[in-house]
Amino acid sequence: MADRTTSSVTIRADKATIMAVIADFPAYPEWAGQIKKVEVLEVGEDAKPAKVRFVVDAGVISDDYVLAYDWAGDSVVSWEIADAGRMVSGLTGSYRLEDAADGTDVTYELAVDLKVPMIGMIKRKGEKILIDTALNGLKRRVEGR
Repeated sequence: MADRTTSSVTIRADKATIMAVIADFPAYPEWAGQIKKVEVLEVGEDAKPAKVRFVVDAGVISDDYVLAYDWAGDSVVSWEIADAGRMVSGLTGSYRLEDAADGTDVTYELAVDLKVPMIGMIKRKGEKILIDTALNGLKRRVEGR
């Protein structure tokens, strides 16, 4: 998974508020368009979700997979595939939060491997759409609170 797609947005909120929304996985279907169902399977010693099952319907990609999460305070959350789905064979990503003058800069990085062959340019365009949808949904969710 060498190719990663990255995008950023500034959200008018502090890091703790944004991380609280990111960690609220059961609410994802309300603001993250492609995600239809989420189930927290395991919670870590820090009381944050450690393994999470997703049911996703992103048009071409419809799948069910489990991600393992690693939390670094209110600055970084990263994930990787723990149980691959029918179409998704690999998935790594992260949200990185940095203080900004008018809120918090949030950078989302994502790399997806599929079991079906796909031209790299098309795969990266799909990743970009997923990232931008997630960042815009996160921004609306946090700022609308």
